[in-house]
Amino acid sequence: MGVEEVARGRRLALASIGFAEVRAGVAGGDDGLLGVKLPKDDYLDGVTAIRLPDVGAAVRTFLRRREIAEFVSGAMAGAMTKAVLAPLETIRTRMIVGVGSKQIFGSFVEIMEHNGWQGLWAGNTINMIRIIPTQAIELGTFECVKRSMTSAQKRWKEDGCPKIQLGGLEIQLPLHLLSPTAIGGAAAGIVSTLACHPLEVLKDRLTINREAYPSIALAFNKIYRANGIGGLYAGLCPTLVGMLPYSTCYYFMYEKIKTSYCRAHKKKSLSRPELLVIGALSGLTASTISFPLEVARKRLMFGALQGKCPPNMIAALAEVMKEEGLKGLYRGWAASSLKVMPTSGVTWVFYEAWKDILLSPQLIT
Repeated sequence: MGVEEVARGRRLALASIGFAEVRAGVAGGDDGLLGVKLPKDDYLDGVTAIRLPDVGAAVRTFLRRREIAEFVSGAMAGAMTKAVLAPLETIRTRMIVGVGSKQIFGSFVEIMEHNGWQGLWAGNTINMIRIIPTQAIELGTFECVKRSMTSAQKRWKEDGCPKIQLGGLEIQLPLHLLSPTAIGGAAAGIVSTLACHPLEVLKDRLTINREAYPSIALAFNKIYRANGIGGLYAGLCPTLVGMLPYSTCYYFMYEKIKTSYCRAHKKKSLSRPELLVIGALSGLTASTISFPLEVARKRLMFGALQGKCPPNMIAALAEVMKEEGLKGLYRGWAASSLKVMPTSGVTWVFYEAWKDILLSPQLIT
């Protein structure tokens, strides 16, 4: 065997040993690559390292973008909250629509007698499918619009507000007087509703009429064949009308209460129990203000199933007032509050917790 063949064999052997000692060059380096270092040897001149893509670093960098972290945090918070509080959603929907008992406990007993424990989670699969994108889009949109509006208002203070020219008349828009939080809340409600309304329709059909709509696939096919795409967006206008004041008030109240509380107690951040209480109060306030619109929306969505469908939201409100009086506009409010308060509080707790995790400096260490 020649000298060159011996040298070549030794190079291959040492290279094989070197690959067993793979280690990262610099974790989270600027180039996003992993270094594969081989042992130094006179026979391995020119072959010292191999650079491979660091997929883990790329994922961590992606998740550390504020917009992505907020989007993911919203999705996780919504999923975890709905998994726990689905029974309250089922009872609330039945009481608002007028199916079964008018009392919370009576509705609970009826569900247990006819469907057992599983009835409390009726439509929960579609509920989970619905809430993940809805919460992600809603919270992500809120944070993004609020930041953008705050930044724009700072520029307007320096350069002046936008103006509209109407002939010889110049009108300055007082956009600096608007609340970034309120604008963000309104945008969050509109965007999430437009994106995820079909899932809301499917969820409500599965919750109310399980016999007619036994599964998600059958419900989708039945609605689509009967009414086309428009059927999946049934009640969109009243939903937007009801969502706008709720979403605006909800986010405004949360930020206002949180800011006032922190200022009064000289705190920079809140504990989880404090977030739970503030979130619950903001949800209760927003729900109470907009609840009559929610009742009208549900009436419009399920009017066809009950054989009587009001032509519009005003007619639905008038119908409720005629049949049940002023109390009818708040029928199911107690059940809704029992659902909205814990849902709102728990959602903010999970959301802030996930943001702390995803935006933590230790994420890439």
